[in-house]
Amino acid sequence: MSTALRYRSYAKINFYLDVLERRTDAYHNIETIFQSVSLYDELSFVEQPNRVSVTCNLPDFVPSEENLAYRAAMLLKERTNCPLGAAIKLKKNIPVAAGLAGGSGNAAAALVALNTLWDLRLEPGIILALALKLGSDVPYCTRGGTVAARMRGEEMMGLPALHKTWLVLGHPEVAVSAARVYNSPLLEYSGEKPFAGWTRSFRKAANALEKGNFAGSVFNRMERPVFDSLPQLAETKQRLLSLGCVAAAMSGSGPTLFGICMNKREATGVSESIKEFRTSVVHTMPTALERVD
Repeated sequence: MSTALRYRSYAKINFYLDVLERRTDAYHNIETIFQSVSLYDELSFVEQPNRVSVTCNLPDFVPSEENLAYRAAMLLKERTNCPLGAAIKLKKNIPVAAGLAGGSGNAAAALVALNTLWDLRLEPGIILALALKLGSDVPYCTRGGTVAARMRGEEMMGLPALHKTWLVLGHPEVAVSAARVYNSPLLEYSGEKPFAGWTRSFRKAANALEKGNFAGSVFNRMERPVFDSLPQLAETKQRLLSLGCVAAAMSGSGPTLFGICMNKREATGVSESIKEFRTSVVHTMPTALERVD
């Protein structure tokens, strides 16, 4: 019986997210500050002959061929001509399509775990290049912590690690299409030109974050088009602020919203005050992946 490799892939939020411009390849140049938080999915990987399979605890789990962990495994096999297979078991705790990079984290875990399980010995730079083929958030999800990113999100720069910070995640049960948000006429590009790699607005936000000034650092340009079609999300953001969060915003293209609190007690109080939808009390993490076996 092969030994299982077990990993946790942690959710991410965007403390800051600006959209600078649309690119000629139909992607967008962004500036963002990613942060890992303690909500996680669990994955196990066991070697099996030839075939890659993925099973999941969710009853409406998508077929393996559409799952990002499966696609990551198959990309590794194609890139290395590896004849081996793997049985991947996935326990989802992170809501699906929620702006928390749950699927991207699963893909990152598959790349890292199978590189070890199959003894491929690929260098980190190759893993990052493969990660970008799977999605713009996947490179970050191989790393985690407090990280600035630009372009599509693949050009990363580590920022000073935050002290443990407590947050409330709100998980409204509504669907948001990231592609529709990026193509919305209500999405206004900043148009700001970077100097020495980063815009003035980004530098201001990053400096505020380093000083613990969350109100001066939290921003998401995607909120306007999303809130226009889903005004209840704007109301949820204001609710988080009225309950005492020092800052609040939508993560990624939504629908998850987060509120930053001074401590765990305050975060728990905010969470208990919200009855309309699921919430999670989480704290910041220094990594996006953790091997737990």
